Amino acid sequence: MFSRDALSYDPIPLPDRCEMSDAEMQQAAQAFYDKMRQRHTVRDFIDRSVDREVIETCLRTAGTAPSGANHQPWHFAAIADPALKQRIREEAEEEERRFYAGGAGDEWIKALEPIGTNAVKEHLTIAPWLIVVFAQRWGEFEDGTRYKNYYVPESVNIATGFLLAALHHAGLSTLTHTPNPMKFLNDALGRPASEKPTMIIAVGHPSEVATVPSVAKMKKPLDEISSFF
Repeated sequence: MFSRDALSYDPIPLPDRCEMSDAEMQQAAQAFYDKMRQRHTVRDFIDRSVDREVIETCLRTAGTAPSGANHQPWHFAAIADPALKQRIREEAEEEERRFYAGGAGDEWIKALEPIGTNAVKEHLTIAPWLIVVFAQRWGEFEDGTRYKNYYVPESVNIATGFLLAALHHAGLSTLTHTPNPMKFLNDALGRPASEKPTMIIAVGHPSEVATVPSVAKMKKPLDEISSFF
């Protein structure tokens, strides 16, 4: 994407403008909030298929996110292959068993009790798609020379937020999963050492008996999550 010979500043007129009245802005903000507060982390999926085109479009949305120096230091590995999902599940559950057997510490395990999680990760094989998010710690020019990426965690986190919002907007449910460590994902997916896996996102449709922990509906009020000056 980047070339040593094309690193100059070249401004162009703002290509897209959104003109709204104050009332239209409030209406749009409220509509988006109403949509996003219907998003729930789901652990009970059905194996109903999801067209690859839907996933591709949501990933394109993630790719529009802002990033440090516009280096776009992310890679999304979308997996529908059952055998590969099974391998990921087996390796993830191995890490999770260590986690719940004491690797996490008593305080962390206690904090997870209201969420109801355990080492069994059925969603990794039942959900029709897994999307593994990788953070690219450095990039390469066409000649293979490395260049540094900037604000990598921040950039990848913003892009992941775009992706989760896009998937929800498309009518899909998700579960973010972070086994620790996750280096096995580089091996399973053939990703280079420059990339660090940050998350597995299970994507699909919830089962008819899907539940969410009641604590998940307890959101901090505005005055606790924001300040105005």
